[in-house]
Amino acid sequence: MNPAAPEADDPRQALVDAYLAHLLQQRRLSPATERGYRQGLRNLLQLAGDTPLDRLETHHVRRMVAQLHGRGLQPSTIAHMLSAWRGLYRWLARHHGYGVDPCAGVRAPKARKGLPKALSPEEARRLLDGVPEDACEARDKAMFELCYSSGLRLAELVSLDLHDGHAMLKQGEITVRGKGNKTRTVPVGRAALQAVEVWLAQRDGVVRGEQEALFLGAQGGRIAPSVVRARLKRWALKQGLPVPVHPHVLRHSFASHVLQSSGDLRAVQEMLGHASISTTQVYTHLDFQHLAKIYDQAHPRARKKP
Repeated sequence: MNPAAPEADDPRQALVDAYLAHLLQQRRLSPATERGYRQGLRNLLQLAGDTPLDRLETHHVRRMVAQLHGRGLQPSTIAHMLSAWRGLYRWLARHHGYGVDPCAGVRAPKARKGLPKALSPEEARRLLDGVPEDACEARDKAMFELCYSSGLRLAELVSLDLHDGHAMLKQGEITVRGKGNKTRTVPVGRAALQAVEVWLAQRDGVVRGEQEALFLGAQGGRIAPSVVRARLKRWALKQGLPVPVHPHVLRHSFASHVLQSSGDLRAVQEMLGHASISTTQVYTHLDFQHLAKIYDQAHPRARKKP
């Protein structure tokens, strides 16, 4: 098959035009969506060369996908094209008696997963060395220190209760319930413990009535995830950070910095609560004492100042 532009009188083009007209009538496509479908189907005809649509086979389509990928098209773009091609063949089967869809089972190349964004150790220090000016900022600093200290997810952070905070100060560790309802215990660094202690000393002035939550919002109830995001963004701007910061950035920064310092992938995997740190690795249990040793040696805010 040699790619070539379809001729004006190409019967395949007539089928494509009829299919697009059907889509416009039945689905009322937006102009942008219609252009996307048209371009995707134009590529199909060009890549098919002189081969009729009813003669295309799966290996032809796989070769087309490889050609598109070789041209530098993004996997998401190729996936949209394949969707348009499959739609055409479903319509051809329904209205023109086509039997086999050559696109069945063909997938777009997998998109490369971007590396998680993380602060540099200097940026993390700059972010967290800010001095709170009131009770709300004391709460904020305690939350942000804890996220970075122990790699907590946002949902894990806001679900902490008051008794978790007191236990944390006594034991130097925190037990959280993560994804899949799995619990894990992770160390808490010195800086985070100090920040939580400062917050607890001011918490009584914020709480209203009986409230179990460790971190409270402006109304005296459990703080909402959206408020944590907004407060972290505000805090980062106040500290002059040039990059956007959200709670998951703190978790990624925790993992990145401990891994860079220790090289112990399994320890980081355990502390993050990942079933696997990559798609091919299996979850490995480590002794908690080993985790604590790795943490104390590696985490920037766990080490004692000289």
